[in-house]
Amino acid sequence: MSKVALVFPGQGSQTVGMGRSLGESSPRWERANAALGFDLQRLCFEGPEAELTLTANTQPAILTASIVALDALEAAGISFEFVAGHSLGEYSALVAAGALDFADAVRTVRARGQFMQEAVPAGEGAMAAVLGLDRRLVVQACEEARGAGVVQVANLNAPGQTVIAGATAAVRRAVELAKAKGAKRAMPLPVSAPFHSALMAPAAARLERILGEVAIRDLRVPLVTNVDAELLTEGLRVMDVLVRQVTAPVRWEDVITRLVKESVQVFIEVGPGKILSGLIRRITPEIQVLNVEDRVSLDATVTGLK
Repeated sequence: MSKVALVFPGQGSQTVGMGRSLGESSPRWERANAALGFDLQRLCFEGPEAELTLTANTQPAILTASIVALDALEAAGISFEFVAGHSLGEYSALVAAGALDFADAVRTVRARGQFMQEAVPAGEGAMAAVLGLDRRLVVQACEEARGAGVVQVANLNAPGQTVIAGATAAVRRAVELAKAKGAKRAMPLPVSAPFHSALMAPAAARLERILGEVAIRDLRVPLVTNVDAELLTEGLRVMDVLVRQVTAPVRWEDVITRLVKESVQVFIEVGPGKILSGLIRRITPEIQVLNVEDRVSLDATVTGLK
């Protein structure tokens, strides 16, 4: 049997209607609504989109839709040997691995979204995507731009696809430098805060206090972490990893490379969208990549694994 890794998407994958096809009557929605004190199910199914894309709403929404998809996948008899998630998706992965209770995870990512949004005043932070430039040159561009403020690599997504984050002026300067170094494209992203940068330190400190009150168990299957692309199975290490993740780069290319090193032959993206599927195909084109976000994709994945 092929080794299977489940990967869970992060912020940016949300769409109005997500989760409806696979689990309109799933008890997960009722549990999420109760945990949050508002109707998350209605927001996911009906919008409005502007409200769904607010960070504090997006994070529990994507997590819940992802776990609804996970339930459908497991009900179809699909098992897995590893998990990973992109930023927010790491919480979904920890639920899948049995380390976090679902309701605790929903409440935690709701707070995480609020903390991240409130860490930097609107307009003072930014993110940008740099395409077609080696990661070492992107790092150099950030280092050379630091006279204008904090700026650093935020996401190492795939070969030639890197995201930077920091103070608005410094990000703007780093974009200019990246273009001068040969980037094919470098453009600002429509985000509300400089995620995965040192400017998120206030959010990390607040999140640590919240996580200190959450029960965290050992993982049933290993997770490959965002912060160092290493295997994690001990519950005692989870809080440290999640806190560091707020200010550290998401090393997604390294995560996938590590999973391939662990003999993973099939990746299944579980949750809304196919962003991670596209990145994985760029990182390791020879690997089988499937996804589960609705009934059609679930059926195709089950068939593809036979």
